[in-house]
Formats: sequence, C-alpha cells, structure tokens
Amino acid sequence: MNGQRMHIGLRQVAKTFPDGTRALKTLDLEIAEGETLVLLGPSGCGKTTLLRIIAGLETPDAGGGVFFGAQDVTPLPIERRNVGMVFQSYALFPNMSVAENVGYGLRIRGELTPRKVDELLALVQLEGLGNRRVDQLSGGQRQRVALARALAVRPRVLLLDEPLTALDAKLREQLRIDIDRLLRSLAITAVYVTHDQAEAMALGDRIAVMQAGEIVQIGTPRAIYYQPRSAFVADFIGTMNRVRLNGSEALFRPEDTRIVSPGEAQFSGAIASVFFLGDHTRLIVDCGAAQLVTVETIERRDFAVGERLHLAVDPAAVLTL
Repeated sequence: MNGQRMHIGLRQVAKTFPDGTRALKTLDLEIAEGETLVLLGPSGCGKTTLLRIIAGLETPDAGGGVFFGAQDVTPLPIERRNVGMVFQSYALFPNMSVAENVGYGLRIRGELTPRKVDELLALVQLEGLGNRRVDQLSGGQRQRVALARALAVRPRVLLLDEPLTALDAKLREQLRIDIDRLLRSLAITAVYVTHDQAEAMALGDRIAVMQAGEIVQIGTPRAIYYQPRSAFVADFIGTMNRVRLNGSEALFRPEDTRIVSPGEAQFSGAIASVFFLGDHTRLIVDCGAAQLVTVETIERRDFAVGERLHLAVDPAAVLTL
C-alpha cells in the first residue's frame, strides 16, 4: 500500500479571493518526506485554504509556487497531482457499495482487482463489509471507507480536512488512534487540518499554528506546548494561567500548579468549581485576580467549593513571552 514518499515545498504562497478577502498572507513552508504536518487554528485562519492550494483546488496568487519534490505542480489540477483527500463530509458515492467506493480510483486507472480492494479494507479494519451499502455504515465506518478510497491509488500526498469533526467524542478518539497508526505504518507525507488541539498534538510530527492567514509558529507538539512564542499560541494550545508573581505576570500550565502547605505557597485562593475527570481533577480557583486559576491534580481526595488552597509553581515551568 505504500505510495511514493514526497517532500512538499510552498514558495511565496498567498491567496486573495476575488471579493478582496485575503485568506493567506505570503508564506513559505517545507513539509518533509513521510511527515505528518498538522495545520491548526481557529475558523477563518486560512488552514483549509492552504490545504486546498496544496491539493490543487485553489490557485495561489501570482508568484506563488507549490512543489512536490522538484516538480512544480502549481499549474496542475488536483487530478494530475496524485493526492488523496479525506473530507469531513466523507464525500462517498451513496449508490455504490463499500468495495465499489474503495475501488473507484483503481477502476478509473484500470488497476482494479478484488485482492487490492480486500487489502485496503483490511488496512482500515473493514474486512467483510465490501458488499454493504455506505448508508448502512456508522459515521466512523464511512470515514474509514473514505480513507481507504484515498489511499487506493497510492497517492504521493494524503490531505485530510477536519476528517473527525462530525463524529462523537469516543469515536473521534478511537479513529485518532487508528489514523495515527495508519499514517506511521504507511510513512506517507500527510497534511492534516483541524481546529482541535488534542487531535493536533496526537497526530502531528509538527504543528503549524495559524492565525489570520499566517503561520505564527511551527514545531513539534512538545515545543509548541512548552515553548509558545506568543500569547495567542500559548492560549490556543491547552489552558494557560496568568497570575502576577513578584510584581510581574507569570504564565503557566494547570498541571504545573502544585497544592502546597501555607508556608510554601506563592499565592492562595478559594475553589470556585470542581470537575472530577476520572484520571485527574480540574479545579478552578479564585485567587482574587482578574482571571481564575486552573489547577489540575491527581490527588485522590474530594475537593469542595469554597475550600481554600495554597498554590505554588515551579519556576522552570513559568513562561515569559
């Protein structure tokens, strides 16, 4: 099932729509062979436009170029770029069976065989469902069919546009695991668009955080989380506390906040809300500041609203932006 691993390069790519809306500011981007790059950001930040430019569904403004390896694919439409696409809406053919949907691209190329379809169905854990109609499938199964169809033609690049958004939380988590295993086993170059930070952290070799049409930070999930370069990135990735300590503003994560004795405390407050989440408890603490402080603890005890907590933060965990 392995396709050709492909480096992607974007040179001076920008996009302004005919109505004058500037969806993408000028940017350069390199995506390594076999890498999964996640484009992460809020609605309207330009991530889907960037994906569509890579696919060939949108044309960049004059002067911008898209390269697959050494090949300039900028003038090529999607059908000549050999990319696989998976959409939020599945985009399956309702009048075709599962096997017919998966084998559609192979049939167009004259490469369709039952064995190839069976291999693809096994790859996405849909063995034995080839004759079923797609409207008889669950949302998760339909998305697996869409994945198999996209991979059938051994694409140079796999592009995924919010593929899990329409699914419920439990199914989303399971498919996230399955997609991660699949991408790593195939070692295919992939670009994945999402607004879900947990998805981005789980699936990305690197994450490109986007804001208002530009990439504001790119790096590994760990680097993005622990070394955000701006307040926007810090606030968008995970939860960030802001408290004045020793006369200056300190930024730190909930899990870096420790419950300590009064003598060790850097600040204190009363519990405003308690959320038991199974493997940890999230506490919202009113420390008298403009913003409430979020604390995550694995202590196995009951916390009560109104209870006073004494808190401290490891200096090494405090961010300065």
